[in-house]
Amino acid sequence: MNRIILIGNGFDLAHGLPTRYEDFINWYWEKRVDSFTGNISSISEDCLCSIKITSGNYNCCWNVFAFSLPKYFNKPSSKEVIDYITNDSKSFELSFSPFFKNICTSIETKGWVDIEKEYYNLLRSTIISPDNCNYTVSELNKQLLYIQDLLAQYLSSVTTDDIKCNAEIQHQIYGNIHKDDICIGQLQVYYDYVDYLIQQDDVYQRLLCQYGFDGPNRHFKAEEIKRLKKQFSESSEMEEVYLKDLIIPENIMLLNFNYTEVTDKYGELKVASTNHIHGDLNNPSSMILGYGDELDEDYKDFLKQSDNECLRHIKSIKYLESDNYRNLLQFIESAPYQVYIMGHSCGNSDRTLLNTLFEHKNCVSIKPYYYQKDDGSDNYLEIAQNICRNFTDMKLMRDRVVNKMFCEPLPQVSK
Repeated sequence: MNRIILIGNGFDLAHGLPTRYEDFINWYWEKRVDSFTGNISSISEDCLCSIKITSGNYNCCWNVFAFSLPKYFNKPSSKEVIDYITNDSKSFELSFSPFFKNICTSIETKGWVDIEKEYYNLLRSTIISPDNCNYTVSELNKQLLYIQDLLAQYLSSVTTDDIKCNAEIQHQIYGNIHKDDICIGQLQVYYDYVDYLIQQDDVYQRLLCQYGFDGPNRHFKAEEIKRLKKQFSESSEMEEVYLKDLIIPENIMLLNFNYTEVTDKYGELKVASTNHIHGDLNNPSSMILGYGDELDEDYKDFLKQSDNECLRHIKSIKYLESDNYRNLLQFIESAPYQVYIMGHSCGNSDRTLLNTLFEHKNCVSIKPYYYQKDDGSDNYLEIAQNICRNFTDMKLMRDRVVNKMFCEPLPQVSK
């Protein structure tokens, strides 16, 4: 029996990295304000937004504006500068692309943004109501690529080599397989795996070596398995209390949806492998930013379009540019597996891939590690709701998702 760990942005956040999209947008505004210095024209623009000086005491020059800002005492933040410009419509003129406007509006109103979802909503509008769109698919794709390049720069600037493994998270990743985590429909698979480990002593000892157990520890665990084999005639008679320290997954895949290398810190044991399913910062061109929801009712309309620009950033197509997705398919076809969710929201932007994992015949359970808030509340229910949207069989969903009483919070780094 194997295990897949879905690694989302919450995993990086748990290690203290400022990797929220809103952190990224704040960094973007800092870069824009910094670019005012040395700009002797009245326009500061990129494909996301244009800011123009129309009047005032700045001689229609951004360089003059930059030097008019306080440098030491009461120095304003980039956000304060942008807010000042936004509120002075007599002196400045701002023009946002629909894509970037929706991103900023979401942050202002909700405090967060899903850039991939905002992209897909606008892309869908070009199919459903093209007459109401004041932008083209090509322009939208150009802006997404621009954001992707900037995101790579930002993430490279906030990630460092001194990030350490969290001992509690590491314990969960390589932890034992518990019977209560296994769905009712797949309990026999669990018992068969127990039988397999009991009967194949050499296999179990080799597995312990891959986990780093050697010498007395390895032989003690192997002897414990033999003792249990004599004590019980069938594996189904064994109580979980006896097996909780003995039954471990044969292979673990760390399926990293992030672009950072934090996950690599946890893949050092031979039993584990890391799959950067969305690419990584060492190879920015491998990064996949877009949308992946083939279950959406409007997806078929995209396939009917003769313009391939509509499909340029659909994830299921982008996966074909590397063998990462193929390796994932080989893994889930090879043996029954658990799914652990660490920091992934399970939103619709990855719905195609998640549906493949969750409804596969070899999936025996889906266990979310939720975020515990300071006030004692948590987001287990929110994750469960999102998981539900990735299923087409609700009966199967109710069996495979691990009950909250058997789940726990994702450990966070000490502040």
